[in-house]
Amino acid sequence: MQRERSAASAPGGALHELETPALVLDLHRMERNIARLRDRLAGFGVALRPHLKTAKSVDVARRLYPDAPGPITVSTLAEAEYFAGHGFSDITYAVGLAPGKAARALRLRGQGIDLKVVLDTVDQARALAAGGAALGVTPAALIEIDSDGHRGGLVPGDPAIGEVAAALRAGGVTLAGVLTHAGESYGLRTPQALAEAAEGERAAAVAAAEQLRALSHACPVVSVGSTPTAHFARNLDGVTEVRAGVYVFFDLVMHGIGVCGLDDIAASVLATVIGRKPEKGWILVDAGWMALSRDRGTASQAVDQRYGLVCDLEGRPYPDLLVAEASQEHGILAIRAGSGERLPDLPIGARVRILPNHACATAAQHEAYHVVRGASPDVAARWPRMRGW
Repeated sequence: MQRERSAASAPGGALHELETPALVLDLHRMERNIARLRDRLAGFGVALRPHLKTAKSVDVARRLYPDAPGPITVSTLAEAEYFAGHGFSDITYAVGLAPGKAARALRLRGQGIDLKVVLDTVDQARALAAGGAALGVTPAALIEIDSDGHRGGLVPGDPAIGEVAAALRAGGVTLAGVLTHAGESYGLRTPQALAEAAEGERAAAVAAAEQLRALSHACPVVSVGSTPTAHFARNLDGVTEVRAGVYVFFDLVMHGIGVCGLDDIAASVLATVIGRKPEKGWILVDAGWMALSRDRGTASQAVDQRYGLVCDLEGRPYPDLLVAEASQEHGILAIRAGSGERLPDLPIGARVRILPNHACATAAQHEAYHVVRGASPDVAARWPRMRGW
């Protein structure tokens, strides 16, 4: 485990000693979240290909794969290069391929990395083929399938699926399979609706795979995935792998959907009280939208958590205490509108932890995780995060 020690810094004192704002990661909660989805999918007999766009950290990845690097998903080529540099060789780049990025992606394949790209047009297929020919490598691609109208991809039954596959074959590109993402599941709220979204996702991917096989194209990979559908799928027949990412940390959006409890949310932002306005019912902290992000993903949910839910230093939520407003470096804590709760007595210098709306967006604001174990105030490690594109 020598590489792990070189990636993570030594323990860093206690939470009350950190410079704030700081990103805190509860290792116990994270490991419980990892085990929950791993064990669930094992019952279906399908592989899990974790999406590391949320974590962006090899130290988190090694908790997903404690024995040896396994298959992963990324959303940027910078992530692909970073994880490849740490021994991960089976990587799906799950963002539609920009033709100008083909050469950069293919350089990884030239280094022995099994990088699969995603596309849904003949033009992309031809650009990928030309890039492979120029570099003397054989590209591999997944055709993106639209399972719910949320993003890109081709609808099952569309003749364009066969046309893209034919263009890949003509250009000497390996057709690895099909991939879809049920992004509309993030707007659902009930177990039944989430289960139906998971079935729609599965059915669309399997139908597209069968369409390709009927045209004499091999389609070994049938890839589906989102954190909500992964946790509510009842049938994964015909699927070979599931992708999910934010499940490692969870967040308030996932809580609002009904995927997790508040005590499952593993990432939080540590902040310090820097002011009080009792006449306005405010407490000011040194974490604004630069530390929390501007994401307001709960605004359309039944319970709007504003810019985050405020907890004590041990991670226990204060009743109805929110980051009600945020500017660049200031957060304003206030009691939720309509609540009968009282503003807690938090003196200047007191520390709080703020649960994020969207873990991906909040973590992206920070350089590293300060790792704790449960309610312990001791920082066990500092795990760097990668950034960029």
